[in-house]
Amino acid sequence: MTADSFRPRLIAIASGKGGVGKTWFAITLAHALTRLGRQVLLFDGDLGLANIDVQLGLVPEYDLGSVLEGRVGLAEAVVREPRGGFDILAGRSGSGSLSGLDPAHLETVLAMPRAGARSYDDVLLDLGAGVERAVRRMAAASDLLLVLATEEPTSLTDAYAVLKLFRADRPDGEARVVVNLASSVAGGDRTYATLRRACATFLQFEPGLAGVVRRDDKVRDTIRRQAPLLTRHPGCAAATDVEGVALGLVR
Repeated sequence: MTADSFRPRLIAIASGKGGVGKTWFAITLAHALTRLGRQVLLFDGDLGLANIDVQLGLVPEYDLGSVLEGRVGLAEAVVREPRGGFDILAGRSGSGSLSGLDPAHLETVLAMPRAGARSYDDVLLDLGAGVERAVRRMAAASDLLLVLATEEPTSLTDAYAVLKLFRADRPDGEARVVVNLASSVAGGDRTYATLRRACATFLQFEPGLAGVVRRDDKVRDTIRRQAPLLTRHPGCAAATDVEGVALGLVR
């Protein structure tokens, strides 16, 4: 078996704007994939505004910045989320030096998830919100881009912008939409249909639907408690919906 046979799948998770639940979704998806028997690394690629460790109440000794500075290797910086069973490479919150990485260092960051990651099935890359150069480059390097949107018109507009740029950067790339904070499954389907029509009309490209995640007060509770949703409130609406997304990705 060749080394490339062990190449993990890189799934980038993006959104056009903040406040759509992207990081919470990335954490919950990592947990859901782990529960399906996958080996998962959650990589905090929100350069400069990283907060995966904060949402989970973790205090890692090392982070992405430590690796870039050469103080430790990737394996030493990775920590296990004890309740979810998946691994995390934390970012460095508030670091302008990371958010403004030059192209060479950015390529180093992109190589990290797969360098020495041969034991993982999936590497989830939680990107920063927006369409900055670093975000576009990391999205284009992924095997699959998941774009989060909500029912708000501004979120749809921004999600469309992410898809438009991804299409320009990776004409052959695969992108799917996740509608988060949906009022209902039907409402989420309508939101996706609106976005799909815009992409088909103006981009000649129709992203698939990865899933609809319903608005759920249990999510706010887990963030406040710094706990994974699938541990604290398994079986709630949002948990069930994210598990459905994970199942679709495995199939």
